[in-house]
Amino acid sequence: MIIIPVKEGESIDRALKRYKRKYEKTGVVKELRERQKFTKPSVIKRAQRLKAIYVQKLRQAEENM
Repeated sequence: MIIIPVKEGESIDRALKRYKRKYEKTGVVKELRERQKFTKPSVIKRAQRLKAIYVQKLRQAEENM
């Protein structure tokens, strides 16, 4: 359960924005979407490997600059 204490003088819009940000960080919606379909473990591993390669290339490019 997410609790957002509304500070004195704070608008509802601001508190709602904080709530949405906290909700997004919990990853509930992302997990629900992932559970709607089955993904083979080999596909998951391949995606993780490709992401790791991409991040590594970005870091190397950043170091070379």
